[in-house]
Amino acid sequence: MCRESADLARHQQYRLKNRLLAASDWHELLFFPGRKYRYGRRQTDFDPRLNPKPALPVLTMLASELFTLPPSLASFATFFAPDVAPWVWVERIAAALESVSWKDFPLRKDLPPGLHIEGRVYLHPTVKLPPYGVIQGPVWIGAQCDLRPGVFIRGNVIVGERVVMGNSCEYKNCLLLNGAQTPHYNYVGDSVLGQRAHLGAGAICANLRLDRKNVPVQTPAGRVATPLRKLGALMGDDSEAGCNSVLQPGVILGRRAAILPGIAFNGYLPPNTLAAVRTEIRHLPRPE
Repeated sequence: MCRESADLARHQQYRLKNRLLAASDWHELLFFPGRKYRYGRRQTDFDPRLNPKPALPVLTMLASELFTLPPSLASFATFFAPDVAPWVWVERIAAALESVSWKDFPLRKDLPPGLHIEGRVYLHPTVKLPPYGVIQGPVWIGAQCDLRPGVFIRGNVIVGERVVMGNSCEYKNCLLLNGAQTPHYNYVGDSVLGQRAHLGAGAICANLRLDRKNVPVQTPAGRVATPLRKLGALMGDDSEAGCNSVLQPGVILGRRAAILPGIAFNGYLPPNTLAAVRTEIRHLPRPE
């Protein structure tokens, strides 16, 4: 046998021996777990019972990374702290409204006949009211807001100043900070919209998974579980979602982040970032 053939044969035997040793290691692990060594290796090198995986770190982000609570909502500041996770703000909307002394805020008398109001509702005297719509308390709406025809507000809603609540839009368990705009055909449920956040016409904040499980969120540090079965969008200050876009449950948009029209977006969009989908449009001759 030539030298090259002998070297090849020894190499093949070495590889075979390693495969057999690996198989024996697993046999040892399964049937003799008390032994610490096998073929010169410690059992703890491959036994997950003796060398468990380290616990994953708690991944989170702070509400202050997305929102600045305006002075107009300072009475709710204890509920919307900057040093908690932003989705915690959604959990605390109902409690914040429970803290209101409603007897100090009587309902306005100049209500349009087509506007149906029930429950505990505060409307600042400067709020522009629509000729028709539905408001179900508890609801707090601040100064100079514009409520447009067909608005449907169905409980646990806090609104700052100069907010547009548009025609045929629906709101439920949400916090809208100063200057937020939702002008046309929007759904905002279990969400927080930062100052000057904007939803284009037909944009939707979806808040429920198809499998009805708790909604996780994607943060800059990784995926985080939440205790919320319903969680919509967390839109940072000055963020936007284009017309007919869908913000999937648990979406987080950083400050000045924007979703271009017609996109179903999921996950986290960093600050000052655009999310876009490139679509090819073909121009073809039209047949006679």
